[in-house]
Amino acid sequence: MTARTVRTVAASATAAVVLAGAGACSAPGGDGAGGGVGAEDAVTVGVAQEPETLSPLLGYGKEGNSKIFDGLLTHDADMKLKPALATGLPEVGDGGKTYTYTLREGVKFSDGTPFTADDVVFTYETILDKKTNNASKSELDALDSVKADGDHKVVFRLKYPYAAFAERTVLPIASKKAASGQDVNSGPYNTKPVGTGPYVLTGWRKGEKLSFKANPRYWGGAPKVKRFTVAVIEDDDVRATRLRSGDLDGAILPPNLAKSFKGDSGKRTLNAKTADYRAVTLPTGNKVTGDTDIRRALDLAVDRDAMVKSILNGAGKPAYGPLPTDSPWFAKGTERAHDLSAAKKLLDKAGWKPGEDGIREKDGERAAFTLWYFSGDKLRQDHALAYASDAKKAGIDVKVQAGSREVIQPKLKHDAMLAGNGFPADPDFDLYPTLHSSQAGDGWNNMAYYDNKTVDEALDKARRSRDEDTRATAYDTVQKELAKNPGYTFLDHIDHVYVVGDGWQNLTTQVEPHDHGLGAGPWWNVEDWQREK
Repeated sequence: MTARTVRTVAASATAAVVLAGAGACSAPGGDGAGGGVGAEDAVTVGVAQEPETLSPLLGYGKEGNSKIFDGLLTHDADMKLKPALATGLPEVGDGGKTYTYTLREGVKFSDGTPFTADDVVFTYETILDKKTNNASKSELDALDSVKADGDHKVVFRLKYPYAAFAERTVLPIASKKAASGQDVNSGPYNTKPVGTGPYVLTGWRKGEKLSFKANPRYWGGAPKVKRFTVAVIEDDDVRATRLRSGDLDGAILPPNLAKSFKGDSGKRTLNAKTADYRAVTLPTGNKVTGDTDIRRALDLAVDRDAMVKSILNGAGKPAYGPLPTDSPWFAKGTERAHDLSAAKKLLDKAGWKPGEDGIREKDGERAAFTLWYFSGDKLRQDHALAYASDAKKAGIDVKVQAGSREVIQPKLKHDAMLAGNGFPADPDFDLYPTLHSSQAGDGWNNMAYYDNKTVDEALDKARRSRDEDTRATAYDTVQKELAKNPGYTFLDHIDHVYVVGDGWQNLTTQVEPHDHGLGAGPWWNVEDWQREK
């Protein structure tokens, strides 16, 4: 793992998070743990989404900071890799095809079971098992085998040198004893996990909240915050209301709601860059969104700067692909300026002529499509409406529609979606699943069904090389091809904003992925929080 790879922290991202003064609130705690909002050793936060599972075998916590589990490695505040269940960074051999980890001794799972190399082997082999419904298993495509060498050493052998592999080993380790002998996809381990992390789950009321208590066996030392509660509140306005009422210590909010808390006394603001972006998928199989001229016209018609200013309240930057413009891997010169006149000329030349209602047509096909966003997500709604408004100025009719994940996902092959994603650790983590044709229709990967042979070849070359110059050249090719045929309209990367009560000392944030739930925000290391003296 090179220094540049470890530092490749994409920038900017989604919903702003507001953490209001924990010491000033009073509300019930959760699940009989004692304390509650405002307690000296308890923290309660509100998030927009809850995980589908708490099992790392099915993808939970794969970016680290899962609270219940640990990986072999983890990230520090600067997003540099550091040891967790391993005693040090991996020993890399065979030209980058073997990674050997020495494991900590004396570590125990929360049920008292000793942690050994067998748990590591079990975790990775179960994820890769064909029977396991882990939508992220393709992230381990490079892995050929994982073997225990005694109780405290494990060796990963790769099919090819994969520059980003060490970043994949922040993946949480499950307990073989607790998780084996049951259906990995539906067994009790998914809701009653056993891990080595700083917290133990004490209750999960689906759609309401998750409650945690400090793990007394935690190898990293006793957590200072003894009770951690995560309230699940999908609607942004409702979270803001509950935050104001004192029902929460903190809440995730979009920037325009977050700014209303800036006048509150006794609070300070923390900013965090993220890899999170917002984009519109343009399905290749749809006659309108699959038309390259329509795609290019939309890329020109959208006013990204206006979205950053009005929707994000300035807390972000325009996006032209998954990688932020301040990433060391961003291809300079692939920025696309807002030019409505050029968009109209492009469509005119391509034969998309305005009809009586101003909406363009070609060969009997009306330039119209449906754009979905998740119900209750105000940030996506605002982006979708702004996008539709810009598109209409160019003569393209975009019908904005809200729906649940269950409703939207089956429609992605034909309809567009206001998508969000982003992973800071390595460019492969965003570019490959978003653009490689092999990922089309695989869960939430490649939702545009983008298919570009040149892009596929460049992505394959980049992930199989450990040479930074080779990787940089390949990623430049990918981004230039995306500018020629944008299978998505990338809109912006969003800065997360945190408003934090003055009662806590030395709070920090990391560069964050799209996921901003249990392990993100100032509470990425809530186990280390301390009150101001």
